[in-house]
Amino acid sequence: MSVVTYLLLYRLVWITYIVKDYNVFLTRFEYQPKLPLKQVITLLLFTIGMSHCGFSQTFELKGEVKDQYQEPVAFASVFLLTVTDSVLVKGSSADENGAFLFSDIAEGLYFLKASYVGQTSENLAIEILKDTKIGAVIIHQQAEQLNEVTVTSGKPVVKREVDRIVFNVENTVISQNSSWDILSQTPGVIVMGDDLKVRNRATTIYINNRKVQLSAEEVRSLLENYQGENIKSVEVIHNPPASYDAEGGSILNIVTSKNVSVGYKGNVNAGYTQGVFPKYNIGTSHFYKTKKLNVNASYNYTPKKQFKNTLSNTNFMDNTGITSIWDTDFDQVIRTNTHSAGVSVDYEFDDKNSLSLTSNAQYQPKKDADFFQETSIKNSAGVLDSIFTSNSFLSEQKHNISGDLTFKHQFKDQGNLTVNTHYTNFNLDRNQDVNSDYFQPNGSFQRDFNFSTIADQQIEIKTAQIDYTDYFGSVFFETGAKGSFIDSESRLDYFLQNNVTQFIPNLSDDYTYDESVYAGYFSLSKDWDKWSIKTGLRAEQTESTGVSVNVSNINELSYFELFPSLYILHNINDHHSLSFDYARKVQRPRYENLNPFRTYSNERIFVEGNPNLIPSFIHNFNLNYTLNQEYFFDFYYRDNGRYISDLTFQNNTDFVLTDNFQNVLGSTSYGFDFTYGKSITNNWYLYSYMSFFHEEETFIASQSDAFSYTNELNGAYIDITNYITLSNDGSFKGELGIVYLTGWLEGSFIQDETTNLTIGLRKSFLNNRAVFSVSANDLLGKYNAYSSSQYLNQNNRYLAVEETQYVKFGFTYNFGNFRLEDNQRDIDKIERERLE
Repeated sequence: MSVVTYLLLYRLVWITYIVKDYNVFLTRFEYQPKLPLKQVITLLLFTIGMSHCGFSQTFELKGEVKDQYQEPVAFASVFLLTVTDSVLVKGSSADENGAFLFSDIAEGLYFLKASYVGQTSENLAIEILKDTKIGAVIIHQQAEQLNEVTVTSGKPVVKREVDRIVFNVENTVISQNSSWDILSQTPGVIVMGDDLKVRNRATTIYINNRKVQLSAEEVRSLLENYQGENIKSVEVIHNPPASYDAEGGSILNIVTSKNVSVGYKGNVNAGYTQGVFPKYNIGTSHFYKTKKLNVNASYNYTPKKQFKNTLSNTNFMDNTGITSIWDTDFDQVIRTNTHSAGVSVDYEFDDKNSLSLTSNAQYQPKKDADFFQETSIKNSAGVLDSIFTSNSFLSEQKHNISGDLTFKHQFKDQGNLTVNTHYTNFNLDRNQDVNSDYFQPNGSFQRDFNFSTIADQQIEIKTAQIDYTDYFGSVFFETGAKGSFIDSESRLDYFLQNNVTQFIPNLSDDYTYDESVYAGYFSLSKDWDKWSIKTGLRAEQTESTGVSVNVSNINELSYFELFPSLYILHNINDHHSLSFDYARKVQRPRYENLNPFRTYSNERIFVEGNPNLIPSFIHNFNLNYTLNQEYFFDFYYRDNGRYISDLTFQNNTDFVLTDNFQNVLGSTSYGFDFTYGKSITNNWYLYSYMSFFHEEETFIASQSDAFSYTNELNGAYIDITNYITLSNDGSFKGELGIVYLTGWLEGSFIQDETTNLTIGLRKSFLNNRAVFSVSANDLLGKYNAYSSSQYLNQNNRYLAVEETQYVKFGFTYNFGNFRLEDNQRDIDKIERERLE
């Protein structure tokens, strides 16, 4: 017999004796009551209850909430219920240690119950007769385990919406991979080194519609350490709508799972990679949430030593043919120490108003690079003329600090208002020493040439933005305005170091750049029957001024541009759908591309910016067909306009190789993409993506009598990856993939074919609190390939061999309520993308 049953029977017997005594009293005195017995009993119970309420004391109840592993469940919800009908008497929340307290409890019998993230305890019967302290209320997490088993057989679902493709990966076979792996298998995504590209152009990474303001290398590091379990879906936005800045191409937006309960969680992670040099990284992140306050903090430290070898060949030419052959073996050893930290604080005043503060800091106190080159110079007959070697040392420091303040107000209806302000401060200091020695073919010393440069760059970005969204009937309406203000100042001093230090004014410069962009937009969208349509218009007024002391000119630009967008989706039936979209975009020059400074490998090879770059305007068209939401056929055409390209030219007179930036005369891209994913068995998911494309750029060959030249390529990209679950509980997984690329267009170069074979294993243990992974890349050694530039009087090529062959080990340990999803986000500031 349970405690509850016993207590109820005890009360029933007690009331029975009272009724019996009442009947004896009536019989003995032969008294006829005015009230029936039923009403007397009711009145008696009421009187007893009233006397209980009026004269009995109130008491306290204390206890703890734990899981089945006897670990506290922080901030669990605890309820005190009536026994008869489970009506709520009192409710409370446990603290960060799982402890709870109820006060002012009337004497009586109750049920005690606890709940956390959809998990509930069994009802615990308890009688309160005095101040009471109980043991733990246990919440079992069995349902969570069942969900994890479900992952083994789920498959990612691709859904086409009116303005984007949504790749749903939550609770699927690939959700246990890293975020980088998930993005690399997202339909339409191509991996090129540290870059993620969509339709042969660099894409921008967002997390929950907030832009990740990091370099390509740092983005990869972030995503490789960001757990895929946190990802609900990835949105591929080929043509970002009017609410996004007009600048930029496609977007990959990572949508994380929603936070569903208060609590704390954290993790520590570490990684070790063995390439030419060993590398490692360590990091930690912490998330704390109450009913009104969210706090997320993270820190990562990445010391790294990298090696890169480049073999290059340049055939200098004149009207008669090749005059000199230069073969260079270039070794680079780069050491960096990078600290990254971020903190975000959200506070909800009430259901309608919230305030968010986000700050990110990156500090690189050290970047040292040792460059060594050996160049052999031969005549047209291939006979050795001379040899020269260059030793170069580069030292660099930089920091990047940003902050955002966002206020959001939710109106009584469905509308909301968001106000955001942003500030970024970027600083870069760079020193370089270059020493070159020239030798005769027999090895005797001929001469030397030594120089040094000192450079610094400071950039400030300030923005303010306001957005409003609402429904007008069945039409969704968006509108907003934004102002962006950028101040940049760069300085370079060049010194000759031959015997004495000599400042060279014509190779030095002081460059300032100011830019202001004022924007406004509106967007309308509507769904009905089998149709969805969305249209928008963005207007931007841009004012920019670039001043170079050395060039002695002022480059001023002032332009007003409109950026329309249109999206149409028609679901013909349950099996077939068609969609079309169009958008006009702009590509503004990056700040470092405008900077006329030079970074030297030696006195004959350098990279320099171009302060005369102008924006490029892009028209992007897409036509898509979907079959059974499994087969995706995409046709695209993109007019890139005067695209800003990185071009390399050889000066056949001075024997110099220059890498600079230029607005091409014209650029177009078009192609066909096919995506298909299939669960072959419950434990085997196959992903395949194929792209067939055409790329071309027409540019001024500045070292070829300013002739125009069109560099073009027809290519194909094929990605086939297998995801295999190796254990029944889904805790052990494997991955095997191969990527093949026939060729690639890189400005004035065309890259040869490449192949990358990868394999990886991942094991979860300690009840999924710990994850260990190991992976190997470029097993065939064919990831790196030659890039060639051969046209008119240009004849050069290079092979850059990076550390693509490596084995990587990773470990993550989660603690606290680690099943909570991250509230991590970054800030949508397109201007910062142009920082290096």
